[in-house]
Amino acid sequence: MSTLFNMDNPLWRGLGKVADLMILNIVFIICCIPIFTIGASLTALNYVTLKMHDGGEGYIVRSFFRSFRQNFKQATGLWAIMLFSGLILVLDIMILRSMEGVFASILTVIIIIVCIIWFMVFLYLFAVLSRFDNTVTNSLRNSFIMAIADFPRTFLMFLLYVAAVIVTLFNSTTLTWALLFWIMFGFATMSYWCTSFLGKIFHKYAPKEEDSSDPDHWDVDEIMGDGKAVDAVSADTEAADSRADDAAAKEPGTGADSTAAGYELPDAGADSAEGETDN
Repeated sequence: MSTLFNMDNPLWRGLGKVADLMILNIVFIICCIPIFTIGASLTALNYVTLKMHDGGEGYIVRSFFRSFRQNFKQATGLWAIMLFSGLILVLDIMILRSMEGVFASILTVIIIIVCIIWFMVFLYLFAVLSRFDNTVTNSLRNSFIMAIADFPRTFLMFLLYVAAVIVTLFNSTTLTWALLFWIMFGFATMSYWCTSFLGKIFHKYAPKEEDSSDPDHWDVDEIMGDGKAVDAVSADTEAADSRADDAAAKEPGTGADSTAAGYELPDAGADSAEGETDN
């Protein structure tokens, strides 16, 4: 029974993870409402889920808004580019559906391939922006390179989202339950699942440092202070100061050791005056 109420128990840790994903999902949906902030919200979502995947501790909401604020400008620009290009692709498909002939079929295949590439870049883009400091152009280019270089993982993430869409739109019953799932923790959960792939990919380009400070990390002992630790540090500091004073007293050429030894340092002004008298 004692292990059941242990907070390190896998059950409690799993429930805590679910609660974090629910909070993260609600914050994400609220921040996406203005539409033009979707890019910054996706970047912040990927930032938090990548931290969760790496085992980082901290405040979910504070981490989200920290990334949202820092990457807002670039994320908004990237979102505008992806939204505009995506709308053009959708319009092209709608136009081609009304056309007939071999040429229309060839164009349709080309547009479908471009749409797949667009979605592959979209899978990486805001996650790359959340992890790497780069320009808008380089973020697009690096997202494309990573998607192609790690195509097996990219394909698995692609299948994951396609399966989610198919299940959501399968019928009216699945649509009802799927909407509840997406509102409660769906977006955060999908992002967290994808970070199991993205985290491994990003580690190849930016290995995790052993001694890295997390600005969102917090610790109760650091906030409240540990009495024993503080007393030990104070004692060590006093002992070090005492040893430094003893060493200074024994070192020749200082005012402290001159008084202790019973002699005074010669006065430079007096020597100078005597030298002038002798001359």
